[in-house]
Amino acid sequence: MANGLAPRWAALLEPRVPRTAQEKRDLNTMKSMANLKRALRQCFRYPGTLAGILISALGVAVLWGGNIGALYPVIRVALRGDSLQSWIAEEIRDLRATEPEIDAATSVQPDGTVNQAEGKVNQVARDRHLQLLLTAQPWVERLFPASAFATVVMITVALVVSTALKGVFLFLNAMWLARLVQRMTYDLRRDLFRHALQSDLVSRGKEGTSQFMSRFHTDIGYLSTGMDRLFGHAIREPLKIVSCLIGAALISWKLLFLSLVLTPITAWLVKLLAGSIKRASRRAMEDVAALFGVVKETLDGIQTVQGNNLEPQVRRRFRQVSRDCLRKSMRIAYYNSLTKPVTEVLGIAVICIALLAGAHLVLNQETHLFGIRMSERPLDQTSLLVFFGFLIGATEPARKLTEVFHAIQGASAAADRLFAWLDAPVAIQSPRPCVALPAGLTALEFHNVSFGYRTDQMVLRSISLQVRPGETLAIVGANGCGKSTLINMLPRFLDPDHGQITWNGVDLRQIKLRELRGRIGFVAQQPLLFDDSVKNNIRAAKMTMSQFELESVARRARVHDFAIELESGYETSVGVSGQRLSGGQRQRIALARALARDPELLILDEATSQIDLESETLIHESLAEFSRNRTVILVTHRLSSLRLADRILVMDRGIVCDLGTHQELMARCSQYQRLNDSQRQAA
Repeated sequence: MANGLAPRWAALLEPRVPRTAQEKRDLNTMKSMANLKRALRQCFRYPGTLAGILISALGVAVLWGGNIGALYPVIRVALRGDSLQSWIAEEIRDLRATEPEIDAATSVQPDGTVNQAEGKVNQVARDRHLQLLLTAQPWVERLFPASAFATVVMITVALVVSTALKGVFLFLNAMWLARLVQRMTYDLRRDLFRHALQSDLVSRGKEGTSQFMSRFHTDIGYLSTGMDRLFGHAIREPLKIVSCLIGAALISWKLLFLSLVLTPITAWLVKLLAGSIKRASRRAMEDVAALFGVVKETLDGIQTVQGNNLEPQVRRRFRQVSRDCLRKSMRIAYYNSLTKPVTEVLGIAVICIALLAGAHLVLNQETHLFGIRMSERPLDQTSLLVFFGFLIGATEPARKLTEVFHAIQGASAAADRLFAWLDAPVAIQSPRPCVALPAGLTALEFHNVSFGYRTDQMVLRSISLQVRPGETLAIVGANGCGKSTLINMLPRFLDPDHGQITWNGVDLRQIKLRELRGRIGFVAQQPLLFDDSVKNNIRAAKMTMSQFELESVARRARVHDFAIELESGYETSVGVSGQRLSGGQRQRIALARALARDPELLILDEATSQIDLESETLIHESLAEFSRNRTVILVTHRLSSLRLADRILVMDRGIVCDLGTHQELMARCSQYQRLNDSQRQAA
């Protein structure tokens, strides 16, 4: 029996896999809402700013409804040549005088029966109204003028002042809202950039720079707009609606309820359109990322494009991707454009229902509609006009709320993409706890190391190698044989799939990344120079360098002689990616930056492959000085660089072919002989 029940219990405990299309849509909706909530939590880090937004929005809403309510005393009292004092006194007299009549009228039904409960309700409402007027009477007599025109002047001035005060609240609301959204944007961009700095070469190869830039700019833009609408319109406009609805309910809450009977239909249609907008927004973001990729790829290789007359092909590809973006954007515009007329038609339908019902009650001086009591007393024209004013005052904020739905759907789609990136596991991290390394590199070993960018295609296969401390090891081989992949494992840009690499007997994966990379100098084939001065590009590796140390390192890297001849010396800006300098000058600055750290291990990946002979000679002189009693690994295909090497490692198709000195390899390694012959012929 236990054996029979076990599979059933296991099946119940396992997470349910969605099978139908509707279940998958529901699951995706739940995930999207979870991501949107995470974005909201970013905003809740600033409770003071949120409180300011809420208070200022409440002030705007109260003054919005108050300004509409101010029409009542103007129309009902002042424009009839009366004063507020005489009007309130007359209302009190009428309520006291009509008490028996009201009680009788409210308790006797059209069929002749007596409804005691309704009579009691109406009595309570009349007493509440009378008490309110009695409380307000001394204040009205004390604060308001006795003449009708002076009353109009006073109310007009009050309207101007309240409108100005509402403007102040609007200004504060906008400023606090901007502060909240900008801080959230700053936090997300910081997190994205930090995550990008931790990414490994495999992840960067899969996603690409254009995907990251699309998330960094477009997706965060969508999310910022959504948060702006959510904490702006979604707070302020409903409060304005509530303010107007409260005013309308004070006149006749039953008539208000009847007027809003179509509201659920409006909400359902807006929700239906919102789902379509979200799906279209997600697809549009993906197309924008593809468009960024085309533009970046073209501009990075503009010389290749122009030199090979590839402009027609590039334009054709750009047009294709742009048309996809256009089509998705037009679909979003279609849904956005459809929402406004739908909401306006239903909004005017609400007004028309109220107009018909109210006109029937006022023109016929009735209190019942369809056998249901709408008010204690027949409504007058002034009350009905102000009631319509409140309804119209509520429709404008309701229309703006449709923009909130659009923005939130775009923000939800952006949040899905952003947090999918942020939640992606960081493949290469510092271990906890870390193993501290003693000073000095005494042993660097590869133990049966294998690696592949894809599981079905290994780039390195069972590499075993020992690098002697203080030696210069050159790595040679045909393109694609795995040379750069091998050395990229030393600073842990990549980690082996199998095997291990040890530094003084310690697995590199047990060493803190900052400590490991702090003891390695790395110069790539295409070194990155920042759009800054020569001095700051060298000091980037060690910001505490003095001017004397800076110039000493610059001389060792053969930078000093050309730096002092620049227009501003060491303070000269090198331009974006060092474009104001020659290739050899960029390489020497990159070498100086690496030497500034005084690394125990220096790695050069084809560092002299694309520079002139003079620059190469200068770099070789620098390396010859620096490599004394220091471990250097260089990847190269130039014979001149091999003269610096104590030993040479020959690789082919991810394996080690041979290892030895130049003379030893020339005597026994056919692969090295072919490489050497091809280099001599190319020279």
